[in-house]
Amino acid sequence: MANVVVVGSQWGDEGKGKIVDWLSEQADIVVRFQGGHNAGHTLVIDGKTYKLSLLPSGVVRGGKLSVIGNGVVLDLQALIGEIATLKKQGVDVTPETLRIAENVTLILPLHRELEALREADGAKTKIGTTKRGIGPAYEDKVGRRAIRFMDLADLPSLGAKIERLLAHHNALRRGNGLPELSAKSIYDDLAAVAPQVLPYMDSVWSLLDAKRREGKRILFEGAQGALLDIDHGTYPFVTSSNTVASQAATGSGMGPSAIGYVLGICKAYTTRVGDGPFPTDQMSNTVGKTLGERGREFGTVTGRPRRCGWFDAVLVRQTVRTSGIDGLALTKLDILDGFDTIKVCTAYRLDGRTIEYLPAGEQAQSRVEPVYETIEGWKDATAKARSFAQLPAQAVKYVRRIEELVGCPVALLSTSPEREDTILMKNPFEN
Repeated sequence: MANVVVVGSQWGDEGKGKIVDWLSEQADIVVRFQGGHNAGHTLVIDGKTYKLSLLPSGVVRGGKLSVIGNGVVLDLQALIGEIATLKKQGVDVTPETLRIAENVTLILPLHRELEALREADGAKTKIGTTKRGIGPAYEDKVGRRAIRFMDLADLPSLGAKIERLLAHHNALRRGNGLPELSAKSIYDDLAAVAPQVLPYMDSVWSLLDAKRREGKRILFEGAQGALLDIDHGTYPFVTSSNTVASQAATGSGMGPSAIGYVLGICKAYTTRVGDGPFPTDQMSNTVGKTLGERGREFGTVTGRPRRCGWFDAVLVRQTVRTSGIDGLALTKLDILDGFDTIKVCTAYRLDGRTIEYLPAGEQAQSRVEPVYETIEGWKDATAKARSFAQLPAQAVKYVRRIEELVGCPVALLSTSPEREDTILMKNPFEN
């Protein structure tokens, strides 16, 4: 049986939460391996809605072990708040059901303040982040000055590590006209919260290795989407971590051989939150507004409206390759119900020539123009279909055409936010 990695194959918001929850029934362990609490996942189970931004989606399903890997950056207050919210909804998260890597990097209030400053109106550094401190925390990790989870278990040495961190941050604060921070205030805050969170700490790489040897099924849950990858995305309008499937190995402490199957999640159309290139953007016309209204396209974390457009096969074809995707989970097909015609981007035009990939350069990305293929729509509803036979013939043709264009089979098809409204063509765990 294969361990499965779930990644977004667009710019995030593809519906990973539902798919991970659906797959977690077959998994023993669900692992988050990158990102932070900037990535929202919405789950609808038996009519009850759960909104997660940090915890793995497996926490809402009993009997599963949830793991936050070393590739994540962790805001302790967000963690405590999310656990408390779930408790009110009847989900009890305990050290027996949640383990957190000891070497995970912490997000501190100074990170949030710095990112908010960079994202302020008129700032030349603005790129449309969630202002959660994710980027600055990753910067400190790479700069080897971060405070890590394990540091809370060794309070006598914590003060010196905070001083090292502030040697960098107080210089930034002075340069931006902000008051300097004292090491004592940061120490006191961390020391106060340590008893609440340390019971969750573990050597995650060792834990996962042992579970794998026991034959346990592991589901790796990616946050955001491959097009936001720091290396392979639409740089600089990207996140601060690697979001492609290979990060599941690095961000959990397991080797690449632990990955058996990569499932890429993508919508039957395309959305994007924030700034950056979006070749098939339709928000200037009724198509984009209709997709947004039908699809309820608002960010789970920020509430920001998402930009909506036609399906971009060029981008998904590219992420299939950069993430080694074995099969796709196509979501929100029902949002396209009723369109007379549907367009799919099959290539780009750039400076008078046709290309079949997204160029890496920022300026070139902003100049590409989509080349569309028009496909006949369908009138009958796909919503809540649970078998391929229940789909309108033209909807089936649309799915098959997407498979051809991106060079990857559709393994699952989602026809509503409800867990049960899922059509299975291939079980990723039975690779």
